Amino acid sequence: MSGWSLDERAHAGAEHLDPTYVADYERKSGFDPAEDIEVLRRHGLHPGSVLLDMGAGTGALAAAVAPLCRTVIAVDVSPAMTRALRARVEADGLANVTVVEAGILSYEHDAGEVDVVFTRNVLHQLPDFWKGIALARLFALLRPGGVLRLLDLVFDCDPADAPRTIEEWFAGAATDPALGFTAQELAAHVRSEFSTYSWLLEPMLERVGFRIVDRAYRRSAYGVYTCIRPPAPAAPTATGDGPRPTGGEPRPGPPPAPRAFLRGAGG
Repeated sequence: MSGWSLDERAHAGAEHLDPTYVADYERKSGFDPAEDIEVLRRHGLHPGSVLLDMGAGTGALAAAVAPLCRTVIAVDVSPAMTRALRARVEADGLANVTVVEAGILSYEHDAGEVDVVFTRNVLHQLPDFWKGIALARLFALLRPGGVLRLLDLVFDCDPADAPRTIEEWFAGAATDPALGFTAQELAAHVRSEFSTYSWLLEPMLERVGFRIVDRAYRRSAYGVYTCIRPPAPAAPTATGDGPRPTGGEPRPGPPPAPRAFLRGAGG
């Protein structure tokens, strides 16, 4: 890895590297993947699909979706998370789940195109420069027509409204740290991590080539996106005439990334 690469593990948050914290992570996060899986099925997830779970944590999504697709590649940068994930895969007999210890910038992919990418609570650990590179890597991994489902802390407000938005978000926080994230924990996130604005993240998604087909925000502080890598344009006919995009159609995405790009950003 070169000298300008980001140390993703150092940015992952000390708690995510702590086995004691990881042991209670799912109860604390309260994450139920059922809605996300239903969205992915509506967008083409099927028994032959290859799904990349980037930032898989302890495997809530990976374990739930494994019976519905051919292959799940579950990636996480935290050794404590991947240990828990491997134990879960073994205990549940999930033969089609592969666990990889890596980050969104360092993951090296050599298994062909991916049909679906799911990523939750990963991008906020990266400064915006690196978010752009991370999104470009996810775009390059997906086949044309593939789906990205992205969930993360994203502020859907103007800077002048940020204090009110933050306070309203804190007001809905858990009071028991065993059952959710407290206002104190959310405040530590705002001070030390890299959640961005919706009006910065969405142009990044579009800049790397994604088409956003659905977006929603929870308390103006949590974004949920469904994005498509646009299908490849139809080949021109023998006479050179072919389908021409109309003004209402999205422009084709950028050309595929070189294979080296999938072997680790900055490496």
